[in-house]
Amino acid sequence: MRFVRRGPADRRRRGLGGDADRTTFRTLHTASLASPALREGLTSASAQRSIRHLRDLLGVPALALTDTATALAWDGGAGHHEVDAPRLALPAVDSGSTKVFDRRDLRCATPGCPLRHVIVSPLIVEERIVGTLQAYAQATSAGLVRATDEVAQWVSGQLELAELDASRTRLMEAEVKALRAQISPHFIYNSLGAIASFVRTDPDRARELLLEFADFTRYSFRRHGEFTTLAEELKSIERYLLLEQARFGDRLAVTLRIAPEVLPVAVPFLCLQPLVENAVRHGLAGTAEATAGVGTITIVARDLDTECEITVEDNGAGEDPEKVRRALAGNPVDLAEPADPAVEGDHVGLGNVDARLRTTFGDDYGLVVETARGAGTKVIVRVPKFAPGVHA
Repeated sequence: MRFVRRGPADRRRRGLGGDADRTTFRTLHTASLASPALREGLTSASAQRSIRHLRDLLGVPALALTDTATALAWDGGAGHHEVDAPRLALPAVDSGSTKVFDRRDLRCATPGCPLRHVIVSPLIVEERIVGTLQAYAQATSAGLVRATDEVAQWVSGQLELAELDASRTRLMEAEVKALRAQISPHFIYNSLGAIASFVRTDPDRARELLLEFADFTRYSFRRHGEFTTLAEELKSIERYLLLEQARFGDRLAVTLRIAPEVLPVAVPFLCLQPLVENAVRHGLAGTAEATAGVGTITIVARDLDTECEITVEDNGAGEDPEKVRRALAGNPVDLAEPADPAVEGDHVGLGNVDARLRTTFGDDYGLVVETARGAGTKVIVRVPKFAPGVHA
């Protein structure tokens, strides 16, 4: 067998391919430059940032982007025609189809203006017309009309992805709001009751607990940021556990082992609080006599090279794995026979947290729950230490 060593020139020729390959590459590259702005939705700012690349795709003298009533951006020569863009958009918006206009429709009185034709294609997002793409040219052809329509459809696809991103963000915000609503009723009143019990017997401790409670609620109900750092999330959990220990005293034991290297890792806001809250409930429900009725909560955060692993474990009554599976799937869980009648609202937010982790990092990063009746519960969370678009 004979091996032939190729020089750099040979590799360059093979990599570049023919003219068709180079043209395809340039087209895809130009489209990729326009895509990030369009993925923000159709606004004046996104139109201004994307329009030059869209004009490069079509190779026309001028291009306009409009919404259904106003011009958002213009690129190219003969800028005096930008004022015509809203008027020319109306027929395409009304009909939902591409329209072609000539010099008479432009009504141009500027001597030497090279623009003679306009192709106006609607931008459609979820069967709703949101604007138009307008190609201005010296001459028109069936090929240019088809190309303009194709580019408009591609732009529409990017805008639909932007709408999906916005919908996902609204859903995540709604889920966090629902999570807050689940956390607050059964915790706030009990915490205030525990604080009140120290007002006369230990005023200093009551004051400290009240400050911890204020910091906890301030963090839990903050209105900015989809993500937080693991350090901030754990600090809030420490406050929560201090308040619970004030309530339950020696019945609740807590152990935390946290690797300093993982404290800056970004995680979804309130992704650990529900797990710790469930652990407290389980840890105090049906603990074995051997533990002297003490509920033990262990929280460990480990550095696993490119990932961070957090475990939340309790020594409580455990749970039927099938119930947990249904909770993770977002299905209702039958609580007619809870392990302890005092335990209310079992599995608070378990499905919520699992869904948000998978949405943020991918399906490989959902919750792992190890549990059985009488064997306690261990919840494992893995998150990448660095993920695109995830910043605290």
